[in-house]
Amino acid sequence: MALSSDPAAEFFLGKFSNLEQLFGQAQFGVSIIDCDLRYIYVNDRMAAINAVPPKEHLGKTIREIDRFVALVVEPLLNRTIHEDHSFVDLEIRLSKPGDPQERSWLICSYPLKESDGSVTRCGLVVQDITEVKLRQSLQTERLQVEAFLSNLSSAFINVPVSEVDRKIEKGLQKVVNFLGFERSSIWYFTPDRSRLRITHSYALPGVKPPPTELVNLIPIWMDMIQLGEIFRVSDVEELSDRFWREKQYCKDQGGIKSIMFIPASVGGTIVGAITFVSYSVKKEWPDELTQRLRLLWEVFANALERKWADQKIQNALAEIRQLKDRLEAENVYLRDQIDVEYKHEEIIGKSEAIRNVLQQIQQVAATDSTVLILGETGTGKELIARAIHNAGQRKARAMIKVNCAALPAALIEAELFGHEKGAYTGAVSSQIGRFEAANGSTIFLDEIGELPLELQSKLLRVIQEGQFERLGNPKPVKADVRVIAATNVSLAQAVKEGKFREDLYYRLNVFPIFVPPLRDRQEDIPLLVWAMVEEFSKVFGKTIERIPRKNMEIMERYRWPGNIRELRNLVERAMILSNGGTLVVAIQDGSGATANEPMTMEAAERKHIGFILEKTGWRIRGKGGAAEILDMKPTTLHSRIKKLGVKRKNGTLEPPPAAEKPTR
Repeated sequence: MALSSDPAAEFFLGKFSNLEQLFGQAQFGVSIIDCDLRYIYVNDRMAAINAVPPKEHLGKTIREIDRFVALVVEPLLNRTIHEDHSFVDLEIRLSKPGDPQERSWLICSYPLKESDGSVTRCGLVVQDITEVKLRQSLQTERLQVEAFLSNLSSAFINVPVSEVDRKIEKGLQKVVNFLGFERSSIWYFTPDRSRLRITHSYALPGVKPPPTELVNLIPIWMDMIQLGEIFRVSDVEELSDRFWREKQYCKDQGGIKSIMFIPASVGGTIVGAITFVSYSVKKEWPDELTQRLRLLWEVFANALERKWADQKIQNALAEIRQLKDRLEAENVYLRDQIDVEYKHEEIIGKSEAIRNVLQQIQQVAATDSTVLILGETGTGKELIARAIHNAGQRKARAMIKVNCAALPAALIEAELFGHEKGAYTGAVSSQIGRFEAANGSTIFLDEIGELPLELQSKLLRVIQEGQFERLGNPKPVKADVRVIAATNVSLAQAVKEGKFREDLYYRLNVFPIFVPPLRDRQEDIPLLVWAMVEEFSKVFGKTIERIPRKNMEIMERYRWPGNIRELRNLVERAMILSNGGTLVVAIQDGSGATANEPMTMEAAERKHIGFILEKTGWRIRGKGGAAEILDMKPTTLHSRIKKLGVKRKNGTLEPPPAAEKPTR
């Protein structure tokens, strides 16, 4: 309805009554304003735009009605009136306190003239285009988001599996930066589906990283993910009390304001979820954005599944290759391992002591009886075991060797008896054990005295009943295995000390063979030395024709606490240093006791190990270390040092293995 209190204005409007009716029905605001910028006329739409009833406009200035509108409009109207200047489709923006939405107006102003041509009024036409601009902005934003997510998704087309992790990490970073989040993470269920484990994550600098696993922290959300339900909340504080754990989690994570998680399904199974969080502002989660992010997450999930499937294939192929190599190399490597260590095809010696051993080998080889080989370190107990196996009825299959002292206590059971997939952390596939691999053959258990007490009962069952159980599978596995064990410690004493089961000891001690130390077979030393010289001559390309008699006599008198292993190391070192046809095997004065100086075996070993340690500066590992010179495993040497109480010249004990700097 038209409003006016000015007679001139009424006359003006009367002449344009039809136009007034048109203005009253217009979808844009129309007003007439005098030279003092007071309203003479407003239509209903203009009143609605100003949020002031029509009657309250009349006679009031624009500033009195809305000072924020006046700040923008007054300069235009003054120019229209005083400069006779029209403005057409001029876009302006208005910001008012308390109004979160900035308004956009499209303005037209026209000078209204008297008959003499003077401008005494102006017409103002206002169209509120805020919603139009907002729709345009949203449309532009949506197109930008779609273009961004499409480009990001296309980056995963035919991406190599080796690049998947890097691409996903980069993708999360782009999503966070482009969409205004502060952290995004990918979680996958553990095999038992009790936990969510993080696989990839990106957070802005200064944002607290998420935990590596989620368990009992967000139980309701975990259940929702299990059911494949999308969850989104703009204000965590508005969650109901039943979400108290989830609210506490958001608080503990540094104050999460908004969060959304989207589950992913692969092959009909929910495998995990992706999360988006905001700390600084409360984020809205429109359906359209949520669905686009869900599609992106499916791209990520499919890429990950493809990568993991490829890894499973590679692991399976590696396992197949490993089994193939083991089958192919079993007879070559395991049966001929003694050749790698000693390079002798037969036991060398003519002494009475070694002839007795050979006779015992001949007696027991044809049977399946358990054999216990006793002797000091380096006497060749494994060589005796292989001789028994190769002379027996099981020689067609390779003998399997297990060093009970070299395997960690936590893994020895799995190594001996095998394990099922998932039996323990790290067991990603099923694996047969050494006993199963030795089915129909012989297993050699070296350093049997080091077998943990809790496994001795399981070994006893294998010997007695011929069956065992894999880790993670209660089903018995039958194995026809001949057991040969070896030790350099007194098992009888270990039984007294409660370190070894008595019943197992008697089961192993069916046919004991004692391998004599090298000092008890002095007449064999020249034969052994020349056999080793012949071997190393081929390796080093050197020809040795003579060894000084005095040098050989010293070797025959030497106590050899390291036995054949020490002799071999000494000959090898002499071959390296030799420049002519004469070989001088140097044994340092005081390095060992002679036959004229009685000494216990333990004292001789202690003295010899101490001498080698002093020569190497107490460096045990690495090239030229004491373990290499003595041809012992570093862990075994540490044990011998501790047991024998070997000390430095300053009286201090050798530090534990963890204190030694590792070599590379």
